[in-house]
Amino acid sequence: MITTKNLTKRFGDIAAVDALNLSIEEGEVFGLLGPNGAGKTTTISMLATLARPTSGTATVNGFDIRTQQKEVRKSIGVVFQEPSVDDLLTGRENLEMHGMLYGMERGLMNERVHEVLELVELTARANDFVKTYSGGMRRRLELARGLLHRPKVLFLDEPTLGLDPQTREHIWAYIARLAKEEKMTLVLTTHYLEEADRLCDRIGIIDYGKIVALDTPNVLKHGVGGDVVEIRKKDFSESLVKGLKFVKKVEQVENVIRLTVDDAHVNLQKLLAAVGTVESVEMREASLNDVFIKFTGRHYRGEGGEGEGGWAERAMGAQARRS
Repeated sequence: MITTKNLTKRFGDIAAVDALNLSIEEGEVFGLLGPNGAGKTTTISMLATLARPTSGTATVNGFDIRTQQKEVRKSIGVVFQEPSVDDLLTGRENLEMHGMLYGMERGLMNERVHEVLELVELTARANDFVKTYSGGMRRRLELARGLLHRPKVLFLDEPTLGLDPQTREHIWAYIARLAKEEKMTLVLTTHYLEEADRLCDRIGIIDYGKIVALDTPNVLKHGVGGDVVEIRKKDFSESLVKGLKFVKKVEQVENVIRLTVDDAHVNLQKLLAAVGTVESVEMREASLNDVFIKFTGRHYRGEGGEGEGGWAERAMGAQARRS
C-alpha cells in the first residue's frame, strides 16, 4: 500500500529524512517511532503530499506522491498532530464541509456522516458547536472526518497527544476497531510505547532520518537478548559482574546501570550478591523502550512536534558531541 524509494527531505544541510526505503502492506497497522526531530512528521507530511521531497519518491495506493498528488489525496485520511477542526462549526458541519471538499455526492455524504458519527459515538452531540467539545471528543471528530471518504490509508500523527489516560484508551479502542472493521492501512506515530506495542503489527524506529530497526513488537523486544535489570549504585564497576555468564550486556543510561540478563528471576540473587549494596533495583522483561535504547542510546520520551527547528537543534547538538 505504501512504498518509499530513497525518500529524502532536506532543510539546508540537514537531512530530516535520509534516503528512506520502506514498504507497508495493505491492512497493516504500522507504527513510526522516534524522538522529537527524528523525521516522523516530515515523513508523514511527504506521504500525504503536504511536503515535497527533496529527492526520491514514494507511492501510496499505487500513486506517486510527486506526480499523482490528487490521486494520493483521494486515497488517504489524516489526523494531524495539532487540532484542525473548526470550533465555530458544529460537528456535523465540520464533516459536511470535508465531504464537499472531497466532492462527495450529497446523498452519499449524508449517509457517511451518519455512519462515522455513530462509529465514534458523537451522534448525540453532532449539532453542537465544536468549541463545546472536550479534547477527547474533538479527537474522535477528527477521526470521523479522516474516515468520511473511506480512505485506503489513514495517517495518525500523535492522535492522543495531551489527552488524559482514560481518553487515550478510548481513542485507541476506536483505532483498533477501525483497523479491523474498515480494513484500511494505518500509519501512526505516538510517544506512548505501550500503545504502539499493543496496537501495531510492525514498528519502525526512525532516528536522524533513517530507519534503525524494523519488525514486529515481539521480535524487536526479543532481540534485546534477555530480561532487563536496572540498578542504582555508587561506584559501580563492570568488573563486579565480569564473571557472571548470565549477564549479557552492561551499560550506563543516565544515572542507571542497565544489565541485560538471562532468566533474571532465577539469577537476580546471584547478581546482587556480586554487585553488593545498591540504592535501588528493578527487574522486568524487555520493553520497546529497551529496544529504543539499544538502537539509539536514549530513553524514548518527549512530547510535541518535531519540525525543522527541532531537527536542526538536535542535529547540531550531535555534531558538537562528535567534535
